[in-house]
Amino acid sequence: MADACCGPDLDSPAPDAHESEQRLWHVRDLQVAAAAALLLAISWLIGLTGSDIAGTAVALVAAVVAASTFVPNTARNLRHGRIGVGTLMTIAAIGAIALGQITEAAMLGILFSIAEGLEHYAVTKTRRGLRALLALVPPTVSVLRGGREVTITPDELAVGDRMLVRPGERAATDGTIAAGTTSLDLSAITGESVPVEAGPGDQLHAGAINGGGAIEVDVTARASDSSLARIVHIVEEAQDRKGSGQRLADRIARPLVPAIMVLAALVAGIGALLGDPMLWIERALVVLVAASPCALAISVPLSVVAAIGAASRNGALVKGGAALEELGRITVVALDKTGTLTAGAPEVIAVVTTPGTTREQALSAAAALEARSEHPLARAILAAAATLDAADDVTAVAGHGLHGTHRGGEFLAPA
Repeated sequence: MADACCGPDLDSPAPDAHESEQRLWHVRDLQVAAAAALLLAISWLIGLTGSDIAGTAVALVAAVVAASTFVPNTARNLRHGRIGVGTLMTIAAIGAIALGQITEAAMLGILFSIAEGLEHYAVTKTRRGLRALLALVPPTVSVLRGGREVTITPDELAVGDRMLVRPGERAATDGTIAAGTTSLDLSAITGESVPVEAGPGDQLHAGAINGGGAIEVDVTARASDSSLARIVHIVEEAQDRKGSGQRLADRIARPLVPAIMVLAALVAGIGALLGDPMLWIERALVVLVAASPCALAISVPLSVVAAIGAASRNGALVKGGAALEELGRITVVALDKTGTLTAGAPEVIAVVTTPGTTREQALSAAAALEARSEHPLARAILAAAATLDAADDVTAVAGHGLHGTHRGGEFLAPA
C-alpha cells in the first residue's frame, strides 16, 4: 500500500502558519516527514536485531508522527462536511495499522507529508515574492502641511497632499509632479531599463526612485490604492483563477473521492457476505489507497504554484493558473518597449560628429561633462571614452542637460 500515490488535501485551508518559512528545511511538514523517516529507519534496524516488538512499536510511533501533518486537517474538514484526498489517506493509514501493516502506514504518511510540505513551500514563496513589491514603499514620507514640512507614514497620506521626494527616495504613492525636474527610475514598476526625465505635469507612480532633483508631488491616491498596491492585489486575486487543466483535475477528483469510499465499502460489505471478512476488508483498503486520485488532484495545482513562485523570484508576475496555461500556447510575443529586451546597461553604439571633429574628440568632451554624473547614460559615455579629463564649472541646466568648460571651450551635453 505504500506505493500508492500521495499528496496534500487540497480542500484544507491555506497554510498561513507557513508564512515565516524562508528555507525548504524550515517547512514543518517536511521536518515531520524527516523525523518519521528517521524513526522508521530505526525500527528497521531494531528489527534486524530480532526484537520485533520493539521495532513495531517504533514504526507505530513513526506512523503517528507522519500522520500528524494531515489527520488534524482531515478531522476539521469532516466536521465542516468536506471530504478530500486526506480523508482517503487517513482511512487507509488507520486501516493499515488495524491490519498490522505498520510500516506501510508510516510510509504512506511520510510520502503524503512530503508532498503537502512541498506545496506549502511553493505557495509561501509565491506570496513572499508578491509582498516584496510592497516593500518598495518607504516607511516614512515628507509632506507640506500648513507651510511646514512634516514627516508621516504612507498610510497617513491623503489625496491632495503635497509630497516631497528628494533625490534617491522612493515615491510612497501615486501623484502628479507639481514642481521640480528630475529623472525617475521605473525599473521595478514598468521594467523600463533607463531612467526617464520628468517634470511638472508628469505622473509619478508608487515605488519609483527619484533621480537627481528634488520634486514636489500632488498626491492623487492613498498608499493603499496606489498603482503598486493594485498590482499586488490583482495578482494575488488572480492566483485563485484556475486554468482549464486545473479545473478539470478538480472536477474529476472531487466526485471521485466519495465514489472510491463507496466502492471500498461495497467491496468490504459484499465480500464479507461471500467469504472471509478480514480478507475482503484488506482488499477494500487496497482499493481505497490504489484508486486515490492524489496524483490527478495535485499534479496541476502543484506545478502551477511552483511555476508562479519561480516566475516571481525572477521578477515576472503571472496572474494565476489560467494565464500560465496560456503561455504554453503562445507562438508570437509583442513587446511595447525596447527596454524589456535589453540588459539594462546602455552603451554607446554610434557617434555622429560635425566636420572637423573626430569621434574621439566628441566622446572626450562628453565624458568630461559626465565625469561626476551617476546617470546610466553618463556611465555608458565614460565607458566608451578613451581618455577622461573632467571639465570645469559643470552645472546642470534644468531640462537641458550639463554645461561646462573643457580645454578652453564651452560645451553643452543635452539631456
